[in-house]
Amino acid sequence: MTDPAPLLPTLPDSFDGFHLAIDPARERADIVLDRPPLNVVTMAEREQLRAVFEVLDADDRVRVIVVRAEGEHFSSGGEIRGFLDASPEHVSRLAWNIAAPARCRKPVIIASRGYCFGVGFELALACDFRLASETCLYSLPEQRLGQIPGSGGAARLQKMVGITRTKDIVMRSRRIAGRQAYDWGIATECVADAELEAAADKLADELRGFPPLAQRTAKKLLNDIEETNLSLGIELEGQAYGRLRSSEDFREGVEAFHQKRKPNFRGR
Repeated sequence: MTDPAPLLPTLPDSFDGFHLAIDPARERADIVLDRPPLNVVTMAEREQLRAVFEVLDADDRVRVIVVRAEGEHFSSGGEIRGFLDASPEHVSRLAWNIAAPARCRKPVIIASRGYCFGVGFELALACDFRLASETCLYSLPEQRLGQIPGSGGAARLQKMVGITRTKDIVMRSRRIAGRQAYDWGIATECVADAELEAAADKLADELRGFPPLAQRTAKKLLNDIEETNLSLGIELEGQAYGRLRSSEDFREGVEAFHQKRKPNFRGR
């Protein structure tokens, strides 16, 4: 008797405040926040975003995921009333839902302009590549509501910029402009507002050119060793290197290098 096939994740029946576009020819999926004018994120939307990331992770047509938004602001944050109406069990899942980009094995790019506040910023911090326009303002404003960030914002930010700058941002609800975010190592790139979409397109196309198995391995390794000491990190890196050594993609990459041709990576 054979084991039953594993159940694949499924898309929600509808999307609350965003839409999804998949372009198989470009091996790309776009998750687009679309609740003008501020793209406020509801509780239901958080869970739907998690489900969409899980579906895209299992979709062989997709190599790269881009998160962006319609309008002049990425997001002003979460729906405030939703926090009072949600059950404690629901609230306990906030960080898990917003961490979906980090768990996804594929590279995730997020492109932000205007306000990128609260859960919008926390979602960005969970992505692999943060592109900010010069109009972008990152902020964790929860202190103004008598709260603290609840979806991983403070913890992820401290890993990136240290405790001093994180206290400055969190405890003062301080807004950080795109250019300063780039200087502090929060943003991967800061570009002119009119160039944001082109920068995301360019990066997505670049990432598609790398072998998918090596990309997935690199992402998992870097996420895993963030919490380890140097010795263990080097050990995990060596083990991952050894596994890739026997992959078809590595053999193809070496042969293509010596034959001076473009490699044909297949993710195996």
